[in-house]
Amino acid sequence: MSVLQDPAALREEGNSLFKAGDIEGAVCCYTKALKLSDTQAERAVLHRNRSACYLKLEEYSKAEADASKALDTDPGDVKARFRRAQAFQKQNRLDQAFLDAQRCAQLEPNNKAFQDLLRQLGAQIQQKSAQLNSTDARVQQMFSLLLDSSAKDSDRQKAAQNLVVLSRDEAGAEQIFRNDGVKLLQKLLQSKLEDVVLSALRTLVGLCTGHQSRTMAIVNELGMEQLCAVMGAGASTVCLAACHLLQVMFEALTEGMKREIRGKDEAILPEPSKELRSMLRHLLEMLPAANVSGAGRDGAINLLVKQVPRKSLKNPDNSLTLWVIDQGLTKILQVAGTVPELSDGPALTDNTQMSCSVLLSKLYDDLNGDKERENFYKLCEEYVHGLDAKLRAIQTVSVLLQGPSDAGNRALEMSGMMDAVISLCASEDVTHQQVAVEALIHAAGKAKRASFITANGVALLKDLYKKSENDRIRVRALVGLCKLGSAGGTDFSMKQFAEGSTLRLSKQCRKWLRNESLPPTSRRWSVEGLAYLTFDADVKEDFVEDKEALLAMFELAKSEDKTVLFAVGSTLVNCTNSYDVEKPDPQMVELAKYAKQHVPEEHPKDAPSYVEKRLSKLLEAGVVSALVCMVKQESPALTDPCKESIARVFLALVERQEDRGTVVAQGGGKALIPLASDNSSVGKIKAAQALAKITITSNPEIAFPGERIYEVVRPLVSLLNLECTLLQNFEALMGLTNLAGISERLRQKIIKEKAVPKVEGYMFEEHDLVRASATECMCNLILSTEVQKLYLATGSDRLKLLVLYSGEEDERLRKAAAGTLAMLTAEQLFPLFLFLSLQTTHWLEILQALLLSEITDLRHRAVVIVHNMMQADKSLAETLMESEAMEILSVLAKGGEGTPDPVSKIAQNCLSKAVEYGIIKSSQVS
Repeated sequence: MSVLQDPAALREEGNSLFKAGDIEGAVCCYTKALKLSDTQAERAVLHRNRSACYLKLEEYSKAEADASKALDTDPGDVKARFRRAQAFQKQNRLDQAFLDAQRCAQLEPNNKAFQDLLRQLGAQIQQKSAQLNSTDARVQQMFSLLLDSSAKDSDRQKAAQNLVVLSRDEAGAEQIFRNDGVKLLQKLLQSKLEDVVLSALRTLVGLCTGHQSRTMAIVNELGMEQLCAVMGAGASTVCLAACHLLQVMFEALTEGMKREIRGKDEAILPEPSKELRSMLRHLLEMLPAANVSGAGRDGAINLLVKQVPRKSLKNPDNSLTLWVIDQGLTKILQVAGTVPELSDGPALTDNTQMSCSVLLSKLYDDLNGDKERENFYKLCEEYVHGLDAKLRAIQTVSVLLQGPSDAGNRALEMSGMMDAVISLCASEDVTHQQVAVEALIHAAGKAKRASFITANGVALLKDLYKKSENDRIRVRALVGLCKLGSAGGTDFSMKQFAEGSTLRLSKQCRKWLRNESLPPTSRRWSVEGLAYLTFDADVKEDFVEDKEALLAMFELAKSEDKTVLFAVGSTLVNCTNSYDVEKPDPQMVELAKYAKQHVPEEHPKDAPSYVEKRLSKLLEAGVVSALVCMVKQESPALTDPCKESIARVFLALVERQEDRGTVVAQGGGKALIPLASDNSSVGKIKAAQALAKITITSNPEIAFPGERIYEVVRPLVSLLNLECTLLQNFEALMGLTNLAGISERLRQKIIKEKAVPKVEGYMFEEHDLVRASATECMCNLILSTEVQKLYLATGSDRLKLLVLYSGEEDERLRKAAAGTLAMLTAEQLFPLFLFLSLQTTHWLEILQALLLSEITDLRHRAVVIVHNMMQADKSLAETLMESEAMEILSVLAKGGEGTPDPVSKIAQNCLSKAVEYGIIKSSQVS
């Protein structure tokens, strides 16, 4: 039987890996063995061993489950019971942990570990009991005050705020819940005092966070009708708080479904899918309701965006999306087709229809296969066709074009739709013109319609721009012209309009942007125009020189109108040239010219020197604070493409080392962390690379203070893959080197993110800088015991590699490898040196070369290695003293010009140790 099919051999291999510190490898072996094992006793041992692994990996629920399975077979297994007690303790289930620890102590009364755990648990239980008694009294006091109608409003408000603080603690949350707190909070939600309502909502957040059983009870007791009524009531602060509460409820219910145990008290609970569907149904019903405020409607759409589509397309189940399309697509389209200027529809904000576009796009992207997409098209077309009012139909199509554009195109191709758009452009009614022009603009960006609109729409848009007396229409017509005029992108040779036309259009856009008397929506459209026109480098140069226009755009980016975010991001990407440009192969360019094919040309003002000056101007104008505000926006309008554009701009801003301090000082470092975790795949890489650049040249503890520094590790580790460029690999390794040198906790975080094997992989990279930086990173990681164990493991070639690298020509690589050896050869790791001489026959030559090096740092590392080796083993000391190393050490020990004092002192210590061993006489050390 092969090792791979023998449970006993797999168990032994798992034991060896566990001792060597490869915990995940051990788990893998035990899991394979469990699948092959057919005896209960053997399975019990495997479960017990795997439980120990899960404790090390801090996966306490799995550790508990495995220990329980071992105890099911053998209740007297004291090791399994001890491990389960430890798992219970880590999960704060102290009573159960105490019972297990008590049983362990009964079975083995003299075991010190069992007695220590028992004492720990006793103290923790006493502390928790005292805390509960204290909390109970505080809860009762606050309830009495809140129920006392004669109490002062200020006192009641203070009590309500204290409840919020209390609810954030698990003991406090449980006491509030068990003292009929939900009923009281239900009454508080009906209060006319906004602060009291906010406190009630925030208290409920504390009760629901991470606790499925309480959340299910609260949803059923309060009812979604009341929560939706509070969210749709009007006040934006109350609406945001209610929206946050519902978000927390969704998370508690959905996360709970993924766990085996859904309440902290191990209660067996029904599946929460019923509550989830009920919550979603109420949110869908809110969308077209006349009594819901615009902010409340935005909150409902935002929740649907976050909760309905799958988080990963690897999950095949998109039933929730199909259910929402079936139950609520017409309701979403009803909001999408509302024309705000008309008073016959639900209340909207400036962000509502953009949010609808995002929701429709998310639902469409979550569909599987042509059949589901065809059904989506059909429902959209049926809805648009069924509308009597052409204006609402065009508005609906416009929203679809901004979201799932394929569905928008299909609707636009319906009989008479395009004709209606063209005819409404010529209407005398400003609202009709506005809706039609916006539809024309959105349609112009779609490949199927761009040529038709270029041929038929340019003259119409020019006419509206020149003749309309209403700036709302003129600015939209201008954007349409800008969009059509930028069809060549950054290609200098592809000009749609006559020379100077784009500059004139951009001048008008900037004029409207600066005009504060215009409504924000019109100024937002001027940014849309600049987003297209800034493909032209002349426009970029003019725009960054216009500081007033830049400041006006940044203020819009910080405003309540979230729909401007993508336009601002796109404009900044163009101005900073942070878009991806593939450099054509020179030979292919020559061939294309010979064949008279079009060859894209770069504008002279897109050269690096111009871009650098534009970046400086943007930094002076305060671009970083605008980007930071954009990242903070909680809105569906902050889509992945929008976040990607922000990440691109940040990366361009930190390109120059001297600018990184400015970016960090204005909050750029903090803003990049969420961009590196929640973004498009390209956006994550761009943000992670920007973080790496900052981490390399700034003090990470200042750039990312407190706990934030630990959030930087994962993005940097994500750059260590083959899909990234060598530059990105190199910068990530440099950043991780800095982080690994700060503290053991950071090193543990890097190890936990599985960076060690990746760093080792780059130690074999052909590129000198990447190989050296990986070795430097390992030099800092080696300070962790777990990494040291990898180098101590029997049969490992890791040490051999370090010895060989210490003899390479690359100075940086030699320093890193020798430094790692110097740390590994510390006295406490003495077993390492018993087989050092077996690693490579050249080790002595390499060590002597290091001792003779003209580079001070290398000599210093070499004498430390020699000193550690001599301290570790007499036979190694004899080998060294019999070689030329003794003469070299004698010279270094005398000191003199070019030999720093630490080197000569360590060399003297080496010779003194040789005398102590009796290898040489004291007379030889003079």
